[in-house]
Amino acid sequence: MRVLGIETSCDETAAAVVENGRVALSDVVSTQIDIHRRWGGVIPELASRNHVLQVMPVIDEALTRAGVKLTDLDGLGVTSGPGLQGALLVGLQVAKSISLATGLPLVGVNHLEGHLLAIRLAPDAPEPPFLGLVVSGGHTTLYEVPAFGTYKKLGSTRDDAAGEAYDKVAKLLGLPYPGGLPIDQLAATGDPKAISFPRALKQNDVLDWSFSGLKTAVLNHLQQHGVPTGQALADLCASFQEAVADALTKKVMLGAKKVRARQLVLCGGVAANSRLRSLAQERADDAGIKLYLPPKRLCTDNGAMIAVAGHEALQRGVRSQLSLDADPSWRLGS
Repeated sequence: MRVLGIETSCDETAAAVVENGRVALSDVVSTQIDIHRRWGGVIPELASRNHVLQVMPVIDEALTRAGVKLTDLDGLGVTSGPGLQGALLVGLQVAKSISLATGLPLVGVNHLEGHLLAIRLAPDAPEPPFLGLVVSGGHTTLYEVPAFGTYKKLGSTRDDAAGEAYDKVAKLLGLPYPGGLPIDQLAATGDPKAISFPRALKQNDVLDWSFSGLKTAVLNHLQQHGVPTGQALADLCASFQEAVADALTKKVMLGAKKVRARQLVLCGGVAANSRLRSLAQERADDAGIKLYLPPKRLCTDNGAMIAVAGHEALQRGVRSQLSLDADPSWRLGS
C-alpha cells in the first residue's frame, strides 16, 4: 500500500509517499523558519499564506521523487489537528480535492499520532505495546500505546511545553528562533551543574511536568546577573538543558515502572536534543528498557510520519468523509 501524507499543521509544508507503512519513497519538507525568525515565533497568518504557496509544489516534488503518479497511490493521510486552524485547512482542502478527483480513500491524522509512529520508518521499529513521549514546541505528553490506534495519556505538561520553554529562554538570551538548536550547541561546552535550576512536580505519584517555573528561574537569574556571554552563557544553557532533560526522563521512567513498559519511543522536535537523547538512553539502560530514537530528521514535522499514521488507520478500515474539518485542539487518546 502506497500512501501520500500531507502535513501543514504549523510552519512546515510537507508531503511524502510511504510504502506499506515502513518505507519512505520520498519525504519533502519546505520550512518557514526564515519567515518567522524575524518575529521570534510563528505568525499564524503568515504560516497559512506560505502553505498556500508551497503545498502543491511540495506534493508534486514528493510524487516525482517517489517515481509515482496519483493513480499509483492507495490512499491519502492528512493532518487534521492539532495545530493552527488556517494552516491545517490548507492541507485539508488539498487532500480532499485529490480524494474527490481520484477516488482515493482519505483519512484525517492526528499530528501527535504521526510523531508517535514516525519510528516505524526506522529499520529497528517497535511493535506495541510501548510508551511514547511526544516532546515538541507545543506538546509534552507521555502515552501508553497498547496497540496502533489506541493511546492512553499518562502525563502531560501543565503549562509550557518543553519546546516552548526552549524558545522563550532563547529569546531571553538573545538567541535565534527556534531556540532548541542554539541552546543545544552552546550547552555542548557548558557545565550542566553551574546553575541549580528547579525541577517542578517532583512527586513520584505525579507524571505531569511544569516548565513555567524553570523559565521564570532563568529570567530571575538574568535580572540578577545580566545576560551572560562566553563560557558563562554556555554554562547557563547547559544548566537549563540539564533541568529539562532531567525532568523529562525521570517522569518517563516513573511512567514506565508504573505500567511495566519494556519499550520506549522518544519523538517530536525536542527529541532531537542531544542531552535528552543521551540521558534517556542512560536511564533506559539502567531500567532495562529498550529505547527507540527516531533519526533527527524524523523528529521534526514531516509528511512521512503522517503517511505512516494514515497507512495504519486505512489498514484498520478507518475512512474520513469529505466533510472532514480541521480540529486545532484535537486531543489524542483518553
